[in-house]
Amino acid sequence: MLGGMAQTTETPARTPDGPAPRTPRAPRTSRFHRAWFVAAVTFVTIIGAAAFASLPGLLIEPLHDEFDWSRGTIGFAVSVNLALYGLTAPFAAALMDRFGIRRVVAVALTIISVGSLLTVWMTAAWQLVLFWGVLVGLGSGSMALAFAATVTNRWFVARRGLVTGILTAAGASGQLVFLPLLSWLVEHHGWRPAAVTVALAALAVVPFVWLLLRDHPADVGLAPYGGEYAEKPAPVTGAARRAVTVLFKAARTGPFWLLAGTFAICGASTNGLVKTHFVPAAHDHGMPVTAAAGLLAVIGVFDVVGTIASGWFTDRFEARRLLAVYYALRGVSLLFLPMLLAPSVHPPMLFFIVFYGLDWVATVPPTIALCREHYGEDSAIVFGWVLASHQVGAAVVAFAGGVARDVFGSYDVVWYASGALCAAAALMALVIRRTRTGPLPSAGA
Repeated sequence: MLGGMAQTTETPARTPDGPAPRTPRAPRTSRFHRAWFVAAVTFVTIIGAAAFASLPGLLIEPLHDEFDWSRGTIGFAVSVNLALYGLTAPFAAALMDRFGIRRVVAVALTIISVGSLLTVWMTAAWQLVLFWGVLVGLGSGSMALAFAATVTNRWFVARRGLVTGILTAAGASGQLVFLPLLSWLVEHHGWRPAAVTVALAALAVVPFVWLLLRDHPADVGLAPYGGEYAEKPAPVTGAARRAVTVLFKAARTGPFWLLAGTFAICGASTNGLVKTHFVPAAHDHGMPVTAAAGLLAVIGVFDVVGTIASGWFTDRFEARRLLAVYYALRGVSLLFLPMLLAPSVHPPMLFFIVFYGLDWVATVPPTIALCREHYGEDSAIVFGWVLASHQVGAAVVAFAGGVARDVFGSYDVVWYASGALCAAAALMALVIRRTRTGPLPSAGA
């Protein structure tokens, strides 16, 4: 039976006076542990929700052409989406502790679907900000990577780095699945059918979450994979208060600011820059939208490989050194990108796409590992706040990139600035000190 071999068992014994009290035996693990099934459902859920992340870069030119909105205006709506995505994440982790993973994720997917669907009828820029920026931003932030971190922390003790890498790669897999389809829809049928597709994809995943996902191993009488059985903790009340309290505690420690700073640059150089502006930048150089979107999809392919490999590396090597290497390589690649953009796809561009794909979110497993190392049981919420900085960085560059294109007529200055920021992130990662594993300091410390 799936996961049945991982339950806590008892071993009978006898003494001269009769049977001895039963003592628990360490739980056994199996490759068929239920935790892997939960991870698979989580993977599929993130893939279904990833459709919304594939669309912003495809919307800039169609919305500019149809409504005559500036790229800065459209970029502002995307920046609101990215900022709320990040700022909602730490509260989502606390809400999952209070109401359970299934409820929070099901509601989040429904909000994403509603927000995306409402954009079909918009006629003004403020509606784009409200529907795509606020609603989709809140819904996506209520899942975000806090979803993956919470599932990993609850269901796995062994192989956490690997599972984190796999679940992080799910977002890239969703990009791979949806981006070619959405780009084809936008080019041949307009942006509205693409928005409807995103809405339906998010809604279709809700039954999988509600029927198949479980909040805690104790719900099915199991120990976490590689760990010992523990009773399910009582729901934690005051989710918002707890999220803010954890933030204030973490903010008193140096590693938090270094992790938040490096992850802000990570978001600026991925979601804010490449995911949002690569397609219109390539189109500026004469490349067809479908071809540019296809290159982003290829990034998604190699992102899966790179992120899973990063999870494997994180289980074996020092996380802060991995981060320094990842950011340094990313910065170098961005400095070369303006010279590679051309009307057609050529081998040097393909090399950049493969290289950048391998590094895209390889930073996530070591960042989560460092949060776990420094902040213990509060690590999921701390990572939620670190993720907030990631999305704020993405939001700033999503807006600034559009403004730079309006002002300078090209994206070159943004590529160079992002490359320099990645070099700074590499240095910041090396400064993170090695420390004890444990909870945050108490409020009175």
